Amino acid sequence: MHIVTEWIEVRGAREHNLQAVDAAVPKRVLTAVTGVSGSGKSSLVFDTIAVEARRQLNETLPAFVRGFLPALSRPAVDAVDHLPAVITVDQRRLRGGARSTVGTITDIAPVLRLLFSRAGRPSVPNPDAFSFNMPAGMCPACAGLGETTVVDLDVFLDRTRSLNGGALRSDVFAVGSRNWRILVDSGRFDPDRPVDDYTDTELHDLLYADDGMVAMRFQGQSYNASFEGAVTKFRRLYVDQDPENRSSRTRRLVDAYTTTAPCPDCGGTRLSPLALSSRVAGRTIAELSALAVTELLAVLDEIADPSIAPLLTALRGRLTDLVDIGLGYLSLDRRTASLSGGEAQRVKLVRQLASSLNDLLYVFDEPSIGMHPRDVSRMTDLLRALRDKGNSVLVVEHDRDVIAAADHVIDLGPGAGAAGGRVGYAGDVAGLRASDTLTGRFLDAPIRLRPDAAVRRPTGQLRVAAARAHNLTGFDVSFPTGVLTVLTGVAGSGKSSLSQVLRAQHPDVVAVDQSAPGANRRSTVATYTGALDPVRKAFARANGVEAALFSANSAGACPECAGLGVIEQDLAYLDTVTMTCPACHGRRFTDDVSRYRLRGLSIGDVLEATVAEAAAFFAADRRLAGILGALATVGLDYLRLGQPLTTLSGGESQRLKLAGHLAEPGGVYVLDEPTTGLHMSDVQRLLGALDRLIDGHGATVIVIEHNLDLVAHADWVIDLGPEAGAGGGRLVYTGTPSGLVVAQGSHTGEFLRRAVEAGQGAPEPMAARR
Repeated sequence: MHIVTEWIEVRGAREHNLQAVDAAVPKRVLTAVTGVSGSGKSSLVFDTIAVEARRQLNETLPAFVRGFLPALSRPAVDAVDHLPAVITVDQRRLRGGARSTVGTITDIAPVLRLLFSRAGRPSVPNPDAFSFNMPAGMCPACAGLGETTVVDLDVFLDRTRSLNGGALRSDVFAVGSRNWRILVDSGRFDPDRPVDDYTDTELHDLLYADDGMVAMRFQGQSYNASFEGAVTKFRRLYVDQDPENRSSRTRRLVDAYTTTAPCPDCGGTRLSPLALSSRVAGRTIAELSALAVTELLAVLDEIADPSIAPLLTALRGRLTDLVDIGLGYLSLDRRTASLSGGEAQRVKLVRQLASSLNDLLYVFDEPSIGMHPRDVSRMTDLLRALRDKGNSVLVVEHDRDVIAAADHVIDLGPGAGAAGGRVGYAGDVAGLRASDTLTGRFLDAPIRLRPDAAVRRPTGQLRVAAARAHNLTGFDVSFPTGVLTVLTGVAGSGKSSLSQVLRAQHPDVVAVDQSAPGANRRSTVATYTGALDPVRKAFARANGVEAALFSANSAGACPECAGLGVIEQDLAYLDTVTMTCPACHGRRFTDDVSRYRLRGLSIGDVLEATVAEAAAFFAADRRLAGILGALATVGLDYLRLGQPLTTLSGGESQRLKLAGHLAEPGGVYVLDEPTTGLHMSDVQRLLGALDRLIDGHGATVIVIEHNLDLVAHADWVIDLGPEAGAGGGRLVYTGTPSGLVVAQGSHTGEFLRRAVEAGQGAPEPMAARR
């Protein structure tokens, strides 16, 4: 029990849909902010508290320093008092370029380098000599990148053709061009013979030679030209240019005709021969960095050297943190850009655990995303560890177990959009359970298995033969068609890899993932779904004008901001500053267009409306009703019609794309964790949408998921594991949910059984009964 004596006080928060919210966040405890999707959680936590904490901290810095920092506008709030310094740990993917790895981002790599400098044999006492980011340690051939850019001959060269027939596909060597003429006039090969018939010497000369001169005549002039093979010349003119100085044409050529391959000098390890000559426990630093974290820990446990005991202790502690948070399957050489949003957030958490600072405010955005139920308790232990160091920990969450682990809960709602933005409950978890909030009612909602009698009968099978990708062990498996299949297992067990194999063997399968829809900053919910077209036509008919006036990308656009609603100021090396357009006040349209009305509303008013509000307003329009109804079915009725697609989360993007398939007959769809960002009550709506897709349209739905509500609702379950990485990639169970709960060796089955047993005899929540 943590006794709270200090609070962060928020008064009059009005960001987005917040209704002048007053809230008190206790210090030095773990606080969960809950509520349905769109209720205002992120608006309170990130857009108000976190932004104001950063802004106030920046204000304490000298003006010269502030000039190098991004400008932060004051959030719409009366006051936020008693703020600590804030560290935001969000779901954005880690970038850092090709040189950033799990080892570098967690600061584990420097400890490993120090270990090699102290204990490596033969001795290389300089730690920098083991770093691929330092001149002393990087491979001189690839400058520490581990890969080189090579011309892809399968794309660059058509061996079935002759030089005269256009064997060289790049327009750099187009038939009749000067570069082509040098090759043809060289006399080294017959320009009418297919390249497939060339001798080894002729093929080498065509591609790689760099010797000799060619007497040639081109465009009426005679001269001698140096001979270069096509690949040699292409590399010199385009590939070997500094990437920063490439023209758009050069970038297109390089992208079209090259690929990356492991550096032949270092074998992709990025390191110099000196670094690779030293070994600890019989392995090089590259070999240890390529091991899964769990395997690396096992190797370190074999080392018994008192002189490096403190280093080993520090290294084991950091690696154990990765295991405890469910990332033991990662290797230290894994590029950070390849991590998912959930993996990236957990890696950031591990990095923070090494800090000795305290009395900070840590803000997390759904840290349980991508985690199997087995690993959630480990993650909450790490959040508590941050708390116990004297920090305030604030998490936006939907996961039952994370909420139950909190010391304090702030529940926003009661609904989404305009129906939310209010504090419905603040207090401990016991009080939340007793409250009449939607979160409180669903917190202990029972999980009920789909009985075998209710399981849908498959209409066929999609067979996957010899599944081998990443850690998959080459098993055969079948996905039933016409039903809901959940593909589950601990993180890193091979679920995504199996999905890729399925799509490779069955190209007609449609992947509905969490990537943003093909969108730019002008794309909105209304434009993407096609809802804007009938809206514009309705305004045009009501006012007797052309429909183009009601498009922010056409005749009606505000000339000041070109219909964007904002104006961006490029400050060269500083961050771009974005401000609301002073002419249209963010509405995107000219004043003349804004005066036109449809039953009292302007086009700007309609685009500011939520999907639910628009559905009520346009109830008589059958086409709009269908579009907006599909969005509501997948739980997106809180989105604004004019909301830019670039502001949507991964889960929202996926459900937006799923909504577009609800009216299509048949089809096989693979969804990647569609419950991401969904409140427990919204998960039930998602299940209804999936049922509608299957029962109403004959679709086959395969869902990669950890959520136990969805697993229990499935017709068929495929469970991979039993562990992650090298310990996974095996078929643990296939069958109905009722069989999973008694399956031996399945972590998913174990936690599903616990959830079902905990809910037996418990009443259904009121919202579910309704």
